[in-house]
Amino acid sequence: MNKAFKFRLYPNGDQRVLLAKTFGCARFIYNRMLADKIAHYEETKQLLWNTPAQYKKDYPFLKEADSLALANAQLHLEAAFKNFFGNHGAGFPKFKSRHGGDNSYTTNLVNGNIALSGGFLKLPKLGLVRIKQHRQIPDGYQLKSVTVSKTSSGRYYAALLYEYHEDIQEVKPVSVLGLDYSMNELYVDSNGDVPEYPRFYREAQEKLAREQRKLSKRKKGGSNYRKQKLKVARLHEHIANQRKDFLHKQSRQIANAYDAVCIEDLNMKGMSQALNFGKSVADNGWGIFTNMLCYKLQEQGKRLVKVDRWFPSSKMCSQCGTVKDELPLSERTYECGCGFSCDRDMNAAINIRDEGVRLLA
Repeated sequence: MNKAFKFRLYPNGDQRVLLAKTFGCARFIYNRMLADKIAHYEETKQLLWNTPAQYKKDYPFLKEADSLALANAQLHLEAAFKNFFGNHGAGFPKFKSRHGGDNSYTTNLVNGNIALSGGFLKLPKLGLVRIKQHRQIPDGYQLKSVTVSKTSSGRYYAALLYEYHEDIQEVKPVSVLGLDYSMNELYVDSNGDVPEYPRFYREAQEKLAREQRKLSKRKKGGSNYRKQKLKVARLHEHIANQRKDFLHKQSRQIANAYDAVCIEDLNMKGMSQALNFGKSVADNGWGIFTNMLCYKLQEQGKRLVKVDRWFPSSKMCSQCGTVKDELPLSERTYECGCGFSCDRDMNAAINIRDEGVRLLA
């Protein structure tokens, strides 16, 4: 099994220059190889197999970067093509922009070129880089690779991937919880509890809009523009960190308390587009939450059960099984002819739990 540990990096001035070169070289080789593949296919209608080594003679600056970082850029490009041709729903590989998203590269452990010790991380070409290690690596974990990244806020991080072997005993599901997605409260569970989710983006939206207005008035390319852009980026990063912290705590609490958790297999991207609730869906973080819940349950031999998205969880009475033909979103209380009355989200969560139990049987 694999597990990643992410730590903050504090490179010095020279190391920042080397990191910038490595980020640039990894991005350059990815884009150059992609462009050549496209051109070769248009000319010959055949796929081109190219490697970073073929470009070092024409582009000597590539020798200044970690060779394994360039090799991993090639692997990422090959994986992108594989996903595109493999009908996995992925689009055609796109060129990487130096202005969009985070800068990153991945390098592998070879002959002790990477080591974590005494508050420092040894990296190829960089040497010892100061690191904030907030947790210890368990015994028996073997380091495989490191992904170094720089966020748009100017912070550096290292994600260390470890391999470990652990015999996980599958837990027989006794306590099962159903979760129904909620736009306002993240979820409503089958016990009727809600997490009282803070709307981090909505709460910071006024401050964020104010800082973005200041950015729009700065001259692009100037020092004041860069400072204000960094301020906006750090505010976005702060909101994202608040959301992740809350979701980590909620998923850990549920994973420790229940043997199995049942959710609906929702198309969140489709929901945000169809209902025009893009900001609310993104601020909710349901996809991140379910991913966290999945791996935390698996680590303990527990299960995350996904119920089919077309299952009528909201329209079905959780007591008698009657399914209504229509149930407008404005009706927040589910009332059935059998006399059962309940909050519609709690009723849906109970139905999701019961269907999940049936799937587990």
